[in-house]
Amino acid sequence: MPGLITMDDLSNEEIMSILDDAERLLPVAEGRTYLPLLQGKILGNLFFEPSTRTRMSFETAMKRLGGDVVNLGDVKTSSVVKGETLYDTIQMVDGYTDIIAMRHPRQGAAQYAQDAARVPILNGGDGAGHHPTQTMLDLFTIRQAHGTLEGLKVILAGDLRYGRTVHSLSHALTRFGCELIFASPELLKMPTEIVNDLTKHGANVTETEELLGSIADADVVYMTRIQKERFADEDEYTKVAGAYKLHASNLEGAKENMIIMHPLPRVDEIHPSVDGTRHARYFQQAFNGVVARMALLCRLLGIKVPEVIADGGEA
Repeated sequence: MPGLITMDDLSNEEIMSILDDAERLLPVAEGRTYLPLLQGKILGNLFFEPSTRTRMSFETAMKRLGGDVVNLGDVKTSSVVKGETLYDTIQMVDGYTDIIAMRHPRQGAAQYAQDAARVPILNGGDGAGHHPTQTMLDLFTIRQAHGTLEGLKVILAGDLRYGRTVHSLSHALTRFGCELIFASPELLKMPTEIVNDLTKHGANVTETEELLGSIADADVVYMTRIQKERFADEDEYTKVAGAYKLHASNLEGAKENMIIMHPLPRVDEIHPSVDGTRHARYFQQAFNGVVARMALLCRLLGIKVPEVIADGGEA
């Protein structure tokens, strides 16, 4: 298959097949067994915006599978500062690598890069646009906890206006018949065009400014930080900073198997008291970035994941 730019590049059947591959690859991701499926392959990591989890999990995924990685490194020390265009950068890296993972501050940059490249592009976030590899690890985490993606009640809370993770995830969850509750300040509501598109595709969507009242019925609470770097006006940021803060005491009426997720980094929207509860799943979610991206790298490079992978026991 070509690259992964948005979740529209995957059918529901392909999503489930990749999640099944990820499940089988867990012992490899955890370092309990070595399976060099991508030996001789090179991943180009092109991160034009800061990243910790996405960049490191791509690198870990590639190396766990026996492949290698070349990094753009700090943009300030690259030829970008000399005026090199994105097209020329992609043309150059295309010649060095077999697949590229890219994050860029400009919405639409990933599709532009794929149009310029011969190798597959994995969109690691394009501005406030899409983040499909995050969506895959999110879906893996949800299915891991609930055994299904079908018909769950999911709260997406916080910065829904600029949060590319929730833009991609809401579309994917709609495809599996989930009920969506969007909890955000008025200033950070999910963009109208996304809500309209979800509704057109049959989504059951509720928009509210109140978070806590919906927690008792939820299967998943997906928190996001207010993204200061997306605001042109700092006064606007100040109005909404700290809008939602989840404490352990807010979870007393929650379902036993409800999970709390967060794409991280968190600021103050999830209090550390939540970390020790049975609901906290955000650090497991971050680890799942490795296993989900392993499955995606294999799929996009045309490498079949074995049906059975020996588990070597504790690493």
